[in-house]
This record gives sequence, structure tokens and C-alpha cells, in this order.
Amino acid sequence: MQTRNLIGSCTLGILLTTIPVLSANASEAVANLYQFQGKNISITYSTTSFIGKPLFTYKDKQQTLNFTGNEQIRSVETEIGTLVTVTIRRTVDTGNTLFTLLLPRVKLNNSNSATVETKGITTTNLFSVIPKFNQGQRQTYTIIPLTGTAQSVAF
Repeated sequence: MQTRNLIGSCTLGILLTTIPVLSANASEAVANLYQFQGKNISITYSTTSFIGKPLFTYKDKQQTLNFTGNEQIRSVETEIGTLVTVTIRRTVDTGNTLFTLLLPRVKLNNSNSATVETKGITTTNLFSVIPKFNQGQRQTYTIIPLTGTAQSVAF
């Protein structure tokens, strides 16, 4: 009886020693800082920061906008990647304009960075204070090709 338990214990010990274990230094880095450029536009997005909140900077020919926190920066995980959305223009009587960054999944290389190609989507939401004009298509889209980098940085 004791021999069977010893054999079983030895077998379990051998099996456990063949399972690879990652050391603390070998953990995989996760991208948390993204920088993109496109035609007349630049985007910087960090999933966290020194203040513990996400940051998003949108810059085009007319304006530079800075967003902080989950109330201003909305993100949704989807099958095609993470959609990160900010409101870049608000109007009382004609609608608003959103910018959405399509953030693909990224595996970083040994230098903790990777080149990324993606799209930005500018959505114009149309609205009228006159109800009869609020018919038909209410949103239009402009797709902007973006290139840049994804990095893992310590905050």
C-alpha cells in the first residue's frame, strides 16, 4: 500500500516538474501607450497614467483636445479590437462629432514596442431642433488611416 502511494507521489512530482513556469522577469509586457499619425491628425492614448486614469490627446489642423478618465474616454472591447471614443465637438442644435480609435490587439517584441497600422473614425451625429428634419441617416463617417507605435511604459 505504501509502495503504491510512493509511486503515485513520484509520478505526480515528475509531471509537475515538466510544466513550464514563467519567472517574474519573463512576464509578457502589455501595451499601454499608443501614438498615431495620419493625414492632418495625431493621436496619443494611454490606458493609464501617473494619475491612474487613461489619457487621450486628439490633434488636428484646427484644435488640440486633451481627455482624461473613463467619463471622457469611452472604450469598448469588440471582436475587431478595442474601440476608444472621445467627443471632439459638441453643439446644442446641430449634433456632435465623435472620434473613435480602432485599437487592434498587439503583442510587443523584446523592446516592448511594436509598429501598428489602424483606423480612426470621425462620426458626425446630425440633429435638428426641428423634428421633421430628424429623418433619414443621422450619422456620417470619415475613415482616417493611422500608423504609429504601441509601447509598454511604466507609469
